[in-house]
Amino acid sequence: MPLIPEKLRRRKADGSLTLVEHLEELRTRLIIAIAAIGVGAIAGWFLFGPVMTLLRDPYCAALNNIPKSSRPPTGCNFIVTGVLDPIVIKLKIVVFLGLFIALPIVLYQLWAFIVPGLTERERRMAIPFVFSSTALFALGGLLAYWVMPKGLGFLLGFAGSGITPFVTADKFVTFVLLLTLAFGLSFEFPIVLIFLTAVGILSSARLREWRRGAIVSIAIFAAVITPSNDPYTMLAMGIPMYLFYEASILVARLMKK
Repeated sequence: MPLIPEKLRRRKADGSLTLVEHLEELRTRLIIAIAAIGVGAIAGWFLFGPVMTLLRDPYCAALNNIPKSSRPPTGCNFIVTGVLDPIVIKLKIVVFLGLFIALPIVLYQLWAFIVPGLTERERRMAIPFVFSSTALFALGGLLAYWVMPKGLGFLLGFAGSGITPFVTADKFVTFVLLLTLAFGLSFEFPIVLIFLTAVGILSSARLREWRRGAIVSIAIFAAVITPSNDPYTMLAMGIPMYLFYEASILVARLMKK
């Protein structure tokens, strides 16, 4: 006797997928996305050196903003506390680069998995969705990189003179990756709002009605998701998210929703 009833394996009369078919498609999409990240990680392996130098620049800029007596004797060089730390650091950056390089494919697989439940008009939005999501994620990462020296300067100099920071490479890389990921994901905010508006869950009137609550929620979100919690970083995330919210209202009105 089969574990899964045959009626669950057959496609429904209206053409929609059964539960088993949904699970099989999810597995296929995940395999493609993971394979794409793996290929991207191979390219990221060769980009490790330039990227590590690029990540170190904000740290060097931050050290220049604290008193000379508090600067570490190692200068802009990081330290490691374990023999495996260099391997872990490189793998973290390589995998993150692989995810970023493969992001368009990953987003397309996500959209393709959702597509069977959408209308033909909504299926045609796949290319704009992938392009805009990738561009916004990259824009969020660039903003994180731009504000990082200010945030690091605030954090490293917060205790004043007499405190010398010895930053380990592993913790710094983790901090940078989390910050970049937080900004990248937060910049997907308008995509989520516009998608929910397109499928009829939200409307311009409802978004206007929720404006005050949205401002408070954005402020809380920026305070929680940013790993540094410094005012520069929170403002750099919160202000664009609010502007995205207002832009989503205008787009919803143009869509006559």
